[in-house]
Amino acid sequence: MTDLQNTFSTPNIDVECREVGLRDGLQILQTIFPTDEKLAWIQAEVACGMPEVEVCSFVPPKLLPQFADAADVVEGALKTSGTLISALTPNLRGAQTGFKLGIQKLNYVTSVSVSHNQSNVRRTPDESVADFETIVAERNELPEDQRPILAVGLATTFGCTIEGRVDPKAALELGEKFIKAGVDELVVADTVGYGNPAEVKAVMSEFVQEFGSQVPIANHFHDTRGLGMANVFAALEAGIRRFDASLAGLGGCPYAPNASGNIVMDDLVFLLEGAGLRTGVDLDQLVAIREIVARNLPDEPLYGMYAKAGAPKGFRTASQAA
Repeated sequence: MTDLQNTFSTPNIDVECREVGLRDGLQILQTIFPTDEKLAWIQAEVACGMPEVEVCSFVPPKLLPQFADAADVVEGALKTSGTLISALTPNLRGAQTGFKLGIQKLNYVTSVSVSHNQSNVRRTPDESVADFETIVAERNELPEDQRPILAVGLATTFGCTIEGRVDPKAALELGEKFIKAGVDELVVADTVGYGNPAEVKAVMSEFVQEFGSQVPIANHFHDTRGLGMANVFAALEAGIRRFDASLAGLGGCPYAPNASGNIVMDDLVFLLEGAGLRTGVDLDQLVAIREIVARNLPDEPLYGMYAKAGAPKGFRTASQAA
């Protein structure tokens, strides 16, 4: 593990958690989450110490009505302080929207699987790299203090519902192309929950070895087949110190039939703090945010074992033990 992997915008943490529930958690739901309640959720995440919150996706409202209020959500979120506010963009047009709104970080996603990328954004991975190069060029024309961080998610790294197994070498080769294109961070994603701990440790070790001295590397896991938390621990052993997760496990990829969603943020924080790794997140305050989700999504299942069982007797977080 390199020093770069331990460099965080928030001090006094060992592992950085990034809340993606407001984007990845809500994007496939038919129920529209009210704008003021999204902002309440964001404010509560900031208050509990979450280092980064992904708040929306810059896509046409006709495709995802859930994010028709993206501008209002971003403007409201940017009034907070102490938490990095990010959003997903599928293309240059979305990035331009983010630039105008002053977003602090843009997450651009490309599938390693050619078929999945065609289904998701109607481009080949190489065409997505070319599009990203244009985004980097436009970002770099902005005043230096207005340039957002540009991250790329390498979706379907561990498998694809269309193609099946994905060759890890293809993921590494795509990562290299984005490094050359000027990416600031790589996020290696198990989009449809195909990964297992042995494979995750091996692949992420290669990513750290190849790119860890150049950019921060993160993981985005789904719990489709119940291995999400085991994969987190395998990634930790490989040197990864940045993880996406969704409060109450909301969400999932629309191209993954029967997918149960993202790994549960509250369980992730419990795992990390129990392992002696400081997240900077107040676990009790985090669990309380589930009430906001529950009252706005009364028909959606909320996952998470820590919220159900509570803390073990005598449990102390890493921050408390310090």
